[in-house]
Amino acid sequence: MPRAEYREEPCKSALNRVKGMGFKWSLNPYMGCVHQCTFCYVRAFEHRAQRPSDERYGTSIRVKVNIAEVLRRELGRRSWQGELVAIGAATDPYQPAEGRYRLTRACLGALAEAGNPFSIVTRGPLIVRDTDVLQQGAAVADVSVNFSVPTLDRTIWRYTEPNTAPPIQRLRALRRLVDAGIRAGVGVAPILPGLSDRPELLAEVVKAARDHGATHVWANVVYLRPGTREHFMSSLARHWPELVPMYERLYGDRPYLPDAQVRPLRKQVQELAKRYEVADRRQIRLAVPGSGELLGQQAGAVEPAGPSQLALVLSTDASSRPHQAGRRTRSRAA
Repeated sequence: MPRAEYREEPCKSALNRVKGMGFKWSLNPYMGCVHQCTFCYVRAFEHRAQRPSDERYGTSIRVKVNIAEVLRRELGRRSWQGELVAIGAATDPYQPAEGRYRLTRACLGALAEAGNPFSIVTRGPLIVRDTDVLQQGAAVADVSVNFSVPTLDRTIWRYTEPNTAPPIQRLRALRRLVDAGIRAGVGVAPILPGLSDRPELLAEVVKAARDHGATHVWANVVYLRPGTREHFMSSLARHWPELVPMYERLYGDRPYLPDAQVRPLRKQVQELAKRYEVADRRQIRLAVPGSGELLGQQAGAVEPAGPSQLALVLSTDASSRPHQAGRRTRSRAA
């Protein structure tokens, strides 16, 4: 890939209000992602904003150099209700730039200091560097980490997630976090019809997740909005041309597969999670359970209003819902 350009720019706000997802607030220390996954749904946002969504996406990264300071101010406002903050919804917070800039780490520190719940989605093993800050956060609020592992097949991974760490490295990072007491699971997402949806490949991911200590597993199928669709189909035509007619037939003019076709795949992964007994087996617990958990009640999280690649929890622990954890009791000055 061409050498990425990093633009160091201050931001005016850190927290972004989100609609139509299972969370209300997101945080993105960077904009743009050098991973350049062919199926990335953020390409659709770039397309809508009339920015490059093709192979140029990910070659220019905005670095929000002051985001941690802005975040602290926003968390300290009297109007802030301490709601869950989703990190990684629009760009991977542990892409290589984080090794230099450490902005994600600084933001996690701010959230931990405020006792504010947060959830992370990443493909970056670099997250283990921040185990200490994650522990600090998990001791005072609901914290979860979700590693995206769509497949363990090396050919599919290489052509669809070209600049990411190998999936096995993500699973090893997951193991280290779980051993440190962090709730961490696997998102089998996005599932790619005709490629990663084969039963043996799905079983391979879920079993590996269980073997590495995943506390939960969730899944969803790729969706192809304008911007994402063109780039993904172009890549598909290069590497798997025989699948192009199938995708054109399956998706037609829709960005999503019909629920009748998605539901069986979700159910399949759910059954695999039960077969391999995916569950929260952490030996270290960093926070006192809330009253609802003590009573054996599930967290009252709300499902996203529409289809999402970050949507479905398949373990029995509802509090592990990606980007939907509840907030622990926190006192605030009146």
